Amino acid sequence: MTGVVPGVEPSVEPTAATIVEWCAELAAVTETPGRITRVYLSPEHARVNTIVARWMQDAGMTTWQDAAGNLHGSIAGATADAPVLLIGSHLDTVVDAGRYDGIVGVLLGIAAVARLRNEHEALPFGIQVIAFSDEEGTRFGKALLGSSAVAGVWDDAWWDLTDADGTSLRDAFTAFGLDPARVGDAAVDPSRLVGYLEAHIEQGPCLDEAGQALGVVTSIASARRFAVEAVGEARHAGGTPYDRRHDALLAAAEAALAVERICRASQHVGTVGTMTVEPGAVNVVPGLARFSVDLRGEFDEGRDQVWDEITKAFALIGERRGVSVEPTEVHRAPAVFCAPRLMGAVRAGIVATGEPEPLELFSRAGHDAMSLGLVTEVGMLFLRNPDGISHHPDEFVSEDDIARGLDALVAAVLHLAGADA
Repeated sequence: MTGVVPGVEPSVEPTAATIVEWCAELAAVTETPGRITRVYLSPEHARVNTIVARWMQDAGMTTWQDAAGNLHGSIAGATADAPVLLIGSHLDTVVDAGRYDGIVGVLLGIAAVARLRNEHEALPFGIQVIAFSDEEGTRFGKALLGSSAVAGVWDDAWWDLTDADGTSLRDAFTAFGLDPARVGDAAVDPSRLVGYLEAHIEQGPCLDEAGQALGVVTSIASARRFAVEAVGEARHAGGTPYDRRHDALLAAAEAALAVERICRASQHVGTVGTMTVEPGAVNVVPGLARFSVDLRGEFDEGRDQVWDEITKAFALIGERRGVSVEPTEVHRAPAVFCAPRLMGAVRAGIVATGEPEPLELFSRAGHDAMSLGLVTEVGMLFLRNPDGISHHPDEFVSEDDIARGLDALVAAVLHLAGADA
C-alpha cells in the first residue's frame, strides 16, 4: 500500500467484539500455518497493512504507509494548524506468537478514533494512529526499527543487518518497495506533538493478581542485549580426560546460571534465550557455544552495575574452564519514564470506567513508547492478561477488558483535550 488514502465518515462504530474479530483475522496472516509469525518487510507485513488500512479508513481516517513501512491513520483537529496526539503500537510478532501483543493497542486506537468522531466535536488536536512495523526485532535482531524511524533516530549501521537467510535490511527494504535513501522521511516533527499514548496487554501477572482490568504504566525497563561466544576446544569425547577438556557448552551453561543467580539477587531480570553449539556432534566435546543475554532493570545505573557483576562471573568461569567467554553488546535502550501529564490522563480514563484506584505498574517489557519517548512525552495503558503469559499462543485479553480499555482510552483522550482546550 502506497500513497495517501482519505477516510470516509464512520458508520458502524467498532466495539470490543469487533476488536476480538479483527485480532482473529490478523492472526490468520502468518508465514507459518498453525502458528502466528509475522515479521518486518515480509508479504505478511504488507497484507496486514492493507487490512488495517481499510479499518482505519472505515473509521474516517486518512491513511498512508511511511518510508519505513509503518502504517498511519489520522484525523484532523479543530484547526488546520492543530497539534497531533499519537496513539500506537505494533503489528509484527515474535515466532509462534499470541494474537494480542501490540495488535490490541493498534485496534483500540482505531476504535477510539471512530467513537470520538461519532460522538464528540473536533478536538483541539488531531489524532494519528500508528501501526508500527517492527517492534519485536524478530527478523533482523534489532528491536524497535519501525518506531525508531518515526522518532528520527534511524542508524545507518542497521542497513548491514541480515536475517537468517542472509538478506540484508537494505535489500529487504528495496524488495518491499521502499527506498532506503528516504527512510528519514518517516520521522515526525516533535514540535507538533501533544504526546504519545500506547495501550498494550500487560506481559506479566500484576493486574491479574490484583483483580484489576486496567493499569497505569509508570516507566518502561531499561534494557541491554548481548551476543556471547564461549570458545573452547573441540576434542574426542571418549579420548579426552576431564582435566584436558575446554568444554564451551559447560562454560556457557554455567554462565547462564550465573545470569539467573546475579539477577535474582539484585531484583533485575536476565534471560538466556538462545544457545547454539558447534560442532554439535554426540561424540565431540563442544568447542564453541553462542548464547544471548537479555538484561532489564528499572534504572540504567542499576542495570549496568548488574552487567558488570555478570561479566566478572563470565571471566571467572572462563578462566576456570580454559574457555574464553566474550560478550558483544547488540542492543541498548535507556529506561523511559511516563510523563505525569499523560499518566494523569490514563488514570482519569481508568477512573471513568469505574475503577477508583488504578494500579500503577513498571513495565519490564519493552514497547514502541521507548522510541517515541526520545521525541515527545509518553503514557501507557495496560490491559489485564490472565496469568501474564505473553510471546506465546496462550496470551489473552477478554472482550470485557477490551471494552473497558476502549472506554478508558477514549476518556483519556478527552481528558487531554479538556486540559489542552
